[in-house]
Amino acid sequence: MNEGTAATSRAADLARYYDLDLLDDPGDLAMYLALAARSDGRILELAAGSGRICVPLAAAGHHVTAVDNNPAMLDRARAAWARADGAGRGGTLTLIERDLTTLHLSERFGLVIVALNSLLLLDGRAAQARALEVMRAHLAPEGRAVIDVWLPTPDDLALYDGVARLDWIRRDDETSERVAKSWSATYDEATKRATVTVWFEAGTDAGAIERVVRVDEISFVGASELIDLARIAGLAPVTIAGDYDMTQLSDASERIVLVARAAPA
Repeated sequence: MNEGTAATSRAADLARYYDLDLLDDPGDLAMYLALAARSDGRILELAAGSGRICVPLAAAGHHVTAVDNNPAMLDRARAAWARADGAGRGGTLTLIERDLTTLHLSERFGLVIVALNSLLLLDGRAAQARALEVMRAHLAPEGRAVIDVWLPTPDDLALYDGVARLDWIRRDDETSERVAKSWSATYDEATKRATVTVWFEAGTDAGAIERVVRVDEISFVGASELIDLARIAGLAPVTIAGDYDMTQLSDASERIVLVARAAPA
């Protein structure tokens, strides 16, 4: 196997394990379906990954454009859409491989989404600010932008101590392998950034084990800071929620779900 083939295989494995990881349903899909039902126009999802949100939205009859910079993830989204057969309900799904921070599309959208902590994976405040500017630039006049990020507590971050921890062991039905996910992380309080290393070990009944490793740099952002970044980007908050039921954000909230409109020029 040459280097290019190995890299492609590794990317495909990581995309498959990402879906295996998200068998623990985050619980946000119903919220996006409700927001989509109230939106007027097409939907844009940035950092769409393997299609967990965009495919059900398109299958529900919406016209969805999904953007991600990972071709292996988009391949899985494409396959999921083919299985969903949502075109029979009038929905469409357009998949685009692009960096979301430099995206320029001619269309404007009634709903623009950055779901489930994807904003935190961008490289620092400048990249996060650009992502919010891209959301604002692609909003239709009455459109809504939705950003969802985790708000870790001190107890959560205490686990970012460099110690390796086993997260789960699951069966991958696609390959009939048993897969173990482990992780370790370190956190820098001064920069509010973390380095998270995840490794997946897949084994067959014959005993062969293969390890695939992923390293992410996480740039955490607090609730007030996210609201300020959104306002600077030209997004005016409409709803500031602390969960997917749209309960008002509080000091006890584990995440912020910000719904915003385009601020007047």
